[in-house]
Amino acid sequence: MKKLLLSTAFCAAAATGALAQEGEPIRVGILHSLSGTMAISETTLRDAMLMLIEQQNEAGGVLGRPLEAVVVDPASDWPRFAELARELIEGDGVAAVFGCWTSVSRKSVLPVFEELNSILFYPVQYEGQESQRNVFYTGAAPNQQAIPAVDYLLENGVERFYLAGTDYVYPRTTNQILEAYLQAQGVAPEDIIVNYTPFGHSDWQTIVSEIREFGSTGRPAAVVSTINGDANVPFYNELAAQGISAEDIPVIAFSVGEEELAGIDTGPLVGHLAAWNYFMSVDTDENADFIDAWHAYIGSEDRVTNDPMEAHYIGFNMWVEAVEAAGTTDADAVIDALVGVAVPNLTGGISSMGANHHITKPVLIGEIQEDGQFEVVWETAGLVLGDEWSDFVADSAPLISDWRAPLSCGNFNTETGTCGGSE
Repeated sequence: MKKLLLSTAFCAAAATGALAQEGEPIRVGILHSLSGTMAISETTLRDAMLMLIEQQNEAGGVLGRPLEAVVVDPASDWPRFAELARELIEGDGVAAVFGCWTSVSRKSVLPVFEELNSILFYPVQYEGQESQRNVFYTGAAPNQQAIPAVDYLLENGVERFYLAGTDYVYPRTTNQILEAYLQAQGVAPEDIIVNYTPFGHSDWQTIVSEIREFGSTGRPAAVVSTINGDANVPFYNELAAQGISAEDIPVIAFSVGEEELAGIDTGPLVGHLAAWNYFMSVDTDENADFIDAWHAYIGSEDRVTNDPMEAHYIGFNMWVEAVEAAGTTDADAVIDALVGVAVPNLTGGISSMGANHHITKPVLIGEIQEDGQFEVVWETAGLVLGDEWSDFVADSAPLISDWRAPLSCGNFNTETGTCGGSE
């Protein structure tokens, strides 16, 4: 499959004259699940990366050399991510990898990228509490998604919070932060319920009944969802089956975008919410051009775009800029050159890479519409830099990250004046 995809990418490039560049191709790794429970979300990211690489080849490649995509399928198997990351770096000699979705998959590859000194661009919202030299986080940190989402609910009168998540590191750490934040805002512990289900969970009847009961006290309640992957389809279907509307108990999701809604009858879900940094419905020239290019590349106007696709768009363009500025694909030189790089995003602004290896992004909250798109109902006035260490968890409150010399530390303790280690 990997070699077939490589050949396909090169045939497409050759048809447009993209192989006019000289020199050995620069290989780029794509590490996304094309099978298993996360394929519903990650396959589109593989396709988006292939489109971006093809476009860059049409524009002249990088350093005058063509790019070559190397695609692998970790099949939603977290240890397999680490095995294939090593294969991409050591065996295929890729200059950078764009990949992972779940935090458990990202955590599994961190030691590989550190050991082999390669570069990972991670495009999905995550729990924070991490800053690794070899990773560039182009998805949202909690202060770019989770915290603004519950602020929005609080401002709209919600008093009780049901935190529903898939049972792995991202939901657990995010909900730890949210519990602390909500209690700091005056929400009583008994007005917060936390529930976790395994990947691929399908029987939601009991849990949705519990949510219904939780919201039946007469005090406004909401669900904050960190449910990931294909479990979202039966979850939303059960909400509709039990007649829970957004007016009754709104759900605000952090892992449900246009791609996940494509497989659901969205009629009964109108008004439920999602917090992201991009929606396909955003009305900008940059977004219109991206959507047109996507539809032309994929050969269907039915295929949607989503937030992690935009994160790859931003991260890929940042990598190209940094490689050109460094004049080499050498990891150390590119890592240094990436800090401060600024490129257009699709919402009409310019995103820049911070010294903590997180980027600036707007925060948007959207309501589900009948056509599976989102209507933006709230957004930040400007762009927000991702905060890698939460101020609402005691252990992380004094920590900062700055990968520039002379600090060169991902978890510098401002109280003790010491660096805690590689992260």
